[in-house]
Amino acid sequence: MSVISWIILGLIAGFIGSKIVNKSGSGMLMDIVLGIVGAIAGGLIFSFFGASGVTGLNIYSIVVSIIGAVVVLWVYHAMSGRRSM
Repeated sequence: MSVISWIILGLIAGFIGSKIVNKSGSGMLMDIVLGIVGAIAGGLIFSFFGASGVTGLNIYSIVVSIIGAVVVLWVYHAMSGRRSM
C-alpha cells in the first residue's frame, strides 16, 4: 500500500476506534497515528488466528484496523489507569 493509503486507512480506523472507546475523536493527527498502529496491531492479531491482515484500502482492512485500534486504545487506557493508582 502507498503512504497515502495508509494515512487514509489510519484516519478512518483511528477516528472510528476512538469514537468506540472514548466517545469522541482524538484529533486528526492522533487518529491517523492510532489507526496506523491499529492496522499493524490488527494485522498481527488476525495473522495469529490464521486470517489475513491488512490487504489494501478496502472494507476488510478497515475492519481489521478498527479492531486493532480498539485493542490499542483499550491497552493504553488500562496502562494509564494502572499508573494513576
